[in-house]
Amino acid sequence: MSIFRNRPQDNYINEANWQELYTLTEHWKSDLLFYKDDLRFLHQLIKKYLVWISKKENLDLVKEIEVSLLEVDHQCTSLLERTTKHLHHLTELIENPFAYDSHKFRTEHGVLEDDLSKFVKDFRKNRKEVFSITEYIIDGEQLVRHYTDLAD
Repeated sequence: MSIFRNRPQDNYINEANWQELYTLTEHWKSDLLFYKDDLRFLHQLIKKYLVWISKKENLDLVKEIEVSLLEVDHQCTSLLERTTKHLHHLTELIENPFAYDSHKFRTEHGVLEDDLSKFVKDFRKNRKEVFSITEYIIDGEQLVRHYTDLAD
């Protein structure tokens, strides 16, 4: 299984100074804020096309993807909170290098990065599913509407 990593090198977490880890974590937070906006867009996309759905099976598909999207949304919110807290701890470490156990903190940094990698993977999968289902529904619903219009 390939893992998406944001660090430049495999041993970066153990070799980087606190300021470099702070900068990296700021990038993570910026990325998460972007993903949060993108999730908002995906929710709006689903809501926009929900009113056009006439087939029950399409409605069920949308409900499934909405539940999945809500889970990813929760992941994003949780990661944003953890990243903000992590940045606060890094600020304390920059000011006082003995404020935390260095090894423990770097391990937590790696766990945060792994969780971020999992989130990105989940987000991409969900985004692809939203677009696929939206396209499938639009195509199917347009055919139903087209035949209905011809019958009138």
